[in-house]
This record gives sequence, structure tokens and C-alpha cells, in this order.
Amino acid sequence: MTLQIELNGVNKYYGAFHALKDINLAIEEGTFVALVGPSGCGKSTLLRSLAGLEKISTGEMKIAGQLMNDVPPRKRDVAMVFQSYALYPHMTVEENLTYSLRIRGVKKAEARKAAEEVALTTGLSHLMKRYPRELSGGQRQRVAMSRAIIRHPKAFLFDEPLSNLDAALRVHMRKEIRALHDRLKATSVYVTHDQIEAMTMADHVVVMRDGIIEQQGRPLDLYDRPANKFVAGFIGSPAMNFIQAIVGEDGAHIVLDFGKTQAKLAIGSRLSPGTPLTAGIRPEHIKIVAEGQGAFDVPVGIVESTGSATFIASATTPELTIVETGRGGAKSGDIIGLGIDLAQLHLFDIATGRRIELQSGRVGIEPPRHLHVAGHAS
Repeated sequence: MTLQIELNGVNKYYGAFHALKDINLAIEEGTFVALVGPSGCGKSTLLRSLAGLEKISTGEMKIAGQLMNDVPPRKRDVAMVFQSYALYPHMTVEENLTYSLRIRGVKKAEARKAAEEVALTTGLSHLMKRYPRELSGGQRQRVAMSRAIIRHPKAFLFDEPLSNLDAALRVHMRKEIRALHDRLKATSVYVTHDQIEAMTMADHVVVMRDGIIEQQGRPLDLYDRPANKFVAGFIGSPAMNFIQAIVGEDGAHIVLDFGKTQAKLAIGSRLSPGTPLTAGIRPEHIKIVAEGQGAFDVPVGIVESTGSATFIASATTPELTIVETGRGGAKSGDIIGLGIDLAQLHLFDIATGRRIELQSGRVGIEPPRHLHVAGHAS
């Protein structure tokens, strides 16, 4: 295992504001890592720190084994792809691609040959004489990526590169970026607020909030075993349903609170009777059954169909979202039964938000889980 990027105890302060809090992250060479989280969580600050555009306050930052704390951006040998593309408007595509080589003293013919090879890889060969204003958003993004590729950097840093594109083009470019990463066997760090991008593109996902890493690991590990309520709610679309609950008198079931109504679910383990907690269940793990035949009944509120799937919102407080494959038959005002896949039920501690692990009759609050090495087999 070769580590390409290492962050040990990294902190970043802006005056009294603590933007990055004791960040520990190790990224194997050739790994695609996504930094994801809500606005202001610190993901872009972390990426800019890797690029050298921000100076970290404390801790160690290494790239390819070299300490980078005081190394200027131009000497870090990383390439950054920005949301705004940052192309030179007065230069053609070819000139944009060769610029970084020319300022390093590479001969004109050699730089042109390198640009042609990269353009062939990224599908820009027929656009080399055009200016940025003559290109579509997707084409400009390809130029920005090609300009990064031509340098053969130690790592690619992507700062929300698809934010300016429409939905259909974002899906297409997601595939292109991931395919390009695989062809180049590159090390990539990709910042996004879109958890779908993170889940579908990355080998390793880092979920951040308020300057800390809440959880990191393989995408489906985060989906299946979220460390806390925040990660559970952030990963997955539509978002996980959360219902306030209390442990029943026998300790072996929980009572879900829907205000005017309640529902009882067996949990297969024993908890302390009367303990308040939060129950979480993903929309796709709820099955619609006949009234009176499920774990509990709910009235149907809004029904939305996309043709391939139907999204149902219950007329309860809190509202439940249910996803049904196909077009379904439920209508607003119906009473439907809900079957819950208890193997997919998540429980969270009220005070800390941490996941409560139920296993073989034993119960305990799961400690914070931090997988420190980001790689294909992490």
C-alpha cells in the first residue's frame, strides 16, 4: 500500500473560527475520495489546504511522502479543477492546454504533442482551435480537466466541478470523470455537496460537518451502517425517515410516536425500558401492505410518480416517505399498512446521535468509527 496523501491532526483557524478540527485522513495512491457535507462543513477548506491555497494552522500534511506544510502551491505537484473552469478566455483550447507546459520551458512541438494526446483521451481533438466562449459547459469542463491531466500531477483536486451543469449533463460528466480516473490510475479528491455524486463516483467517502470528519469509509458501508444520525440522514436519497420512539416495558420492543397514534415494533434485543431514542428507516425499506396487515397503518398524503418509482408521503406527524417500485396503487386519503424490514431498522441515542448497535441480544452505543485509510479495500 502506497499512501499518496496523509493528513495528521490538521487544524485550520480563521481568527477565532475553527474551520478544520483535528482532521486525520490517509489516501492510497490511485484512490477516488469524495469529501461530502453541507455548506460550511469545511470540505472546500480542506481541499484548498491540500492545494496550498490555504495554510494549515497545526498538524502535518504530506503528499507522496513529502511534508507540504510550508511548500507553495506551484511546487506541490497537484492539479485543481474549479467549479468555474478558470479557463483563459483569450486562448484557444490548445493554448489553454499547453500553457502550463510552456511556462515550464517545454518546447512548443512537444507541448502540442502532449495536448493532442490528452485531447484524444478527453474527446477534445475537434475543438482545439476554439475559444472557451465557443464551447458548451460540458466541453469547458473537459478542457479544465484536460489542462489538469497534461501536467501528470501527483493528485487531482476537484472543487464541485459539476455544479454549473444541468442535471442530465451532470450525470454524464460523473461517468466521464470516473472513467478518466480509472484510465489514468490517478489519485483524486473530489469535493461535492451532492451525496449521490459521492456515492456513485468514489471508492471512499468522507462525511464532514462543522469542520470534523463524522464518518469515512466505502460508500455502501456508510449507507448500511451510519455511525450517527447525521450521517444516516445525509447519505441516501430520499433521506432516511426519523421517528421519536421509546423502549417498551419489556425492553424488547419500541413504541414509535406519531402524535395522535403510536406503533409498536419488536427489536430482537433488550434495551432499558422507558429509554427515549430515535428510530430510523429508509424509504426503500418500507413495504406497502393491506390495511391491518402490517406493523401499523397510516393515512396517505401526497403521491408522486416518476413512472419507474412512486414516492408516497404519509399524512402523519412526523411524515413518512415510502418509495415503491413502479407506479403503485395508493391514492391520497387511502389508509395503507406498512411492513418494516426490521433488519434495516436503525436506532440512535437521543443525546449523542450515535447509532445503537443491536446484535445477538446485546445492546450498546456504537463508538465513533473512523476508517483512516482511504483505498479500494478500506
